[in-house]
Amino acid sequence: MADTVPGHTGAHTSNAGIPSADTSAPVTSAAGTPVTGAAGADPPVVTPGKMSVPTLTAMVVGSMVGAGVFSLPARFGVATGILGSLIAWAIAGAGMLMLAFVFQNLAIRKPHLDSGVFIYAKAGFGDYAGFNSAIGFWASAIAGNTFYWVFISATLGAFFPAFGDGDTVLAMALGSVGVWLFHILIARGVRDAAVINRIVTILKIIPILVFIVVLFVAFDAGVFADNWIATGYGDLGSINEQIRSTMIITTFVFLGIEGATVYSRYAKRRQDVGRATVLGFLTVLSIFALVTLSSYAVMTQPEIAATRQPSMIGLFEHVVGDWGRWFISAGVIISVLGAYLAWTLMAAEVMYIPAHNEDFPAFLGKENDKATPITALVVSSLAVQALLAVTLVLTDALNFMLDLCTSLALIPYFLAAAYGLKLGLTGESYEQVPAGTRRKETIIAGIATAYTLFLFEAAGLKFLLLSSVLLAPATLLYVKARSERGRRLFTPTEIVLCVLIVAAGITGIVGLWAGFIKI
Repeated sequence: MADTVPGHTGAHTSNAGIPSADTSAPVTSAAGTPVTGAAGADPPVVTPGKMSVPTLTAMVVGSMVGAGVFSLPARFGVATGILGSLIAWAIAGAGMLMLAFVFQNLAIRKPHLDSGVFIYAKAGFGDYAGFNSAIGFWASAIAGNTFYWVFISATLGAFFPAFGDGDTVLAMALGSVGVWLFHILIARGVRDAAVINRIVTILKIIPILVFIVVLFVAFDAGVFADNWIATGYGDLGSINEQIRSTMIITTFVFLGIEGATVYSRYAKRRQDVGRATVLGFLTVLSIFALVTLSSYAVMTQPEIAATRQPSMIGLFEHVVGDWGRWFISAGVIISVLGAYLAWTLMAAEVMYIPAHNEDFPAFLGKENDKATPITALVVSSLAVQALLAVTLVLTDALNFMLDLCTSLALIPYFLAAAYGLKLGLTGESYEQVPAGTRRKETIIAGIATAYTLFLFEAAGLKFLLLSSVLLAPATLLYVKARSERGRRLFTPTEIVLCVLIVAAGITGIVGLWAGFIKI
């Protein structure tokens, strides 16, 4: 998954992660990694010093390439042919790049807003909007972490059928053991995520590159031509429908693109961050597109669509034989286990930091004697455990968790993009900036806002309602946090927003009960 937790941070923290008065360095997790991104690629590791463009570019690539890339072939295969995939990657590429530039521009225009992505929603649209952005950020990380365990079990299912597609009792048991094993290690102060991430980044890139090269060497021109629009294999719908069907997976693998802005203070020159963002993004876009296109070169669209997840395994095995299954499976498991440690830390930090900013209840900011945000860690582990239990009743646990993770991430993405647009339209923070720069950044923010709105539509009503099912009860945390500090609970506008969220949550629950929302 590129799958980094959506967000941009910049506040300096102590070992416990508490923001100090010094805002010259990025917020870090207990592992010492910057909080950037929900669940997929390993959080990038930043070392002090002035970094060159190649170093910054490598960090951008490492922050985005994650577990999601291993599921790309089948996710595209069920939805579209080659033409649709090329258009989808072009749209997703343009949209996500605009979103990355929004985060970069916000870092420049509002450098003091450095407590996480939720702070942009709070600054632009009030405390309750900021709270929902933070909860969406955290819930996306939880869904992504659950995806990891389903992904591992689905990978093992290729060797041991009892694991199925990651949705069996044995798969849930394995995930549960993993959740609490990692919980114990982190609670005891394990902070080796930075070292692990460096190793994992190398070990996950190698099998992906080998996959691309081998499949293009095995290129079948006839199969590739038949897959161009894949109309001979059945009705995939119009090109527009095919593209909409791929938007969630393209967004999922790009989660974390905004993380490049975290490195701005480490760059030799400020403009190097923008250059590294573009170079890193184009590199990752090329990798993702090549994985998709190479798949169409060796198997027909229906065969790709029928390949069990993680689908890169089946395609590689189809070309090279049985050893391919072991080769890609090893890469998947190593990548996911390494990333899970980092993102478990991240999920806890996403609750811990707002608690110290007085946006979440104070109890979520408690630490143990190892300087670990223990209460937030417990809540996060319990949440992953609960979602693992839900996988037993899901029709397609792997893709459901992927789509839920992405849908929740859209909340902070949209609010941040909308804040960037608001600044450009009102002129706030552009007092000493040339009109041309303001106009360009306003257009970028407008495109990013429109793109995130399009993603909400592509996700569909089902996932919007399911997101509300999580957001509605979380409002109790907001009420508690406000009450603890003696603050006014809601403004009139926030009351309306709260009513809408609760109504959507109730609709979602009724839909699940009545059966018109299928999971």
